[in-house]
Amino acid sequence: MSWGTDQQGHGPTHGYGNDHGHGYEYGQQPYPQQYVGHRQVSYEQPEYVAEPQAATSLNATSPRATKETELPPTARKPAGRDRYFDTLRAIALVRVVTYHTFGWAWAGMVFPSMGIMFALAGTLMAKSLERPALRVIRSRVRRLLPPFWFWGFFVILAMMVHDWMPGWQIVFWVVPIGDPPGNAWGEQAWEILWYLRTYLWFVLLSPLLLRTFRLAPSAVLLLSLAPIVVFHSLWEPPDNRFGNGLTDLATFLFCWVLGFAHREGVLRRLKPALVVLLSLAAIGFGGWYAFTHQAETGSYDLDDIPLAQAFWSAGFVTLLMYAKAHFEIDFAGLTRFKRLDRIVTIFNARAVTLYLWHEIALVLAVPLIDRFWNIPAFEKYLPLESQWFMFGIGWILTAVFVLLCGWVEDVAGKKKPKLLP
Repeated sequence: MSWGTDQQGHGPTHGYGNDHGHGYEYGQQPYPQQYVGHRQVSYEQPEYVAEPQAATSLNATSPRATKETELPPTARKPAGRDRYFDTLRAIALVRVVTYHTFGWAWAGMVFPSMGIMFALAGTLMAKSLERPALRVIRSRVRRLLPPFWFWGFFVILAMMVHDWMPGWQIVFWVVPIGDPPGNAWGEQAWEILWYLRTYLWFVLLSPLLLRTFRLAPSAVLLLSLAPIVVFHSLWEPPDNRFGNGLTDLATFLFCWVLGFAHREGVLRRLKPALVVLLSLAAIGFGGWYAFTHQAETGSYDLDDIPLAQAFWSAGFVTLLMYAKAHFEIDFAGLTRFKRLDRIVTIFNARAVTLYLWHEIALVLAVPLIDRFWNIPAFEKYLPLESQWFMFGIGWILTAVFVLLCGWVEDVAGKKKPKLLP
């Protein structure tokens, strides 16, 4: 949602939450306009950094040509969407759905989706803040809330049918600056909203964060891991909306600021050996902490261990972002594979919809498969007991929701509604 687009329920219910779909920086501008993420990515114009070619019509010795060629790569006008970032966001969303289906504890180590989506969203936010901050924040909020309200209407209605009556906390279903309330019946659907809440707070804080970052980029980037260390060692936030929000912000603060570092050209100037050494050290510490503290959480799942998540994501995502900055990877060749490129485009343009509705799709897949057992041919020839079969049905239902509900993202972006981008 930045939803990683410019804008990502099987786990802990405290504020840190699972890597549930964390993101897709959700709400990103569909290709070829414009991320995100996730997550999620300015919704209004291309924001990914792509190295433009110098205009051949300009005389190389002219003042204008000299001025343009001296600009750092990140200051030049983007030539279009960066398919490297688009692909990372799409993979992150696939990993989120996979994790929510199988609950594999190791999934977050193989691909830390939430950290990636927050880093992509931070990059896009830094690009967007070249415009007036208030206008950027208003645009981000406008693109995030309508899809959330549309989805929330059905979730709230279903919970009320199942004996839930909201109090004043229903205001968090209007603007999710805190965890929206709900009952146990709808928990699997609404527990993923921690990502939207965290993304929204990062958006609101970004003007101040970016100004602070520009004062001392490298120092601020390294110190962005300090809050999660303090929360773990010196003061543990309370187990409520306020404390949960602080924990999630601290966990992914480094990744968001890392997006700033990429956009501002800081990563490009760093020595490869230093980046690799520090990244592997962060990954090593995060992994060590996760595996040595299983007794406290019952698992080495990073989603249950904020300190391990913060350091593992920091190291992993730094390597991905530095590879982009250092080697100028763009995945431009993806356009040769039309179907795959189309899928990546849809995932990025419908990131918010996919993130919000995939859990409901997985919930509905269970009673649907139960009905299949009543059909002799299905019972005989289909692997109805397999989680992989449920995974496939879940994706089919998610695709249906994208077709039925994705148009809300177009409306939120002040575009003509389309079945698919």
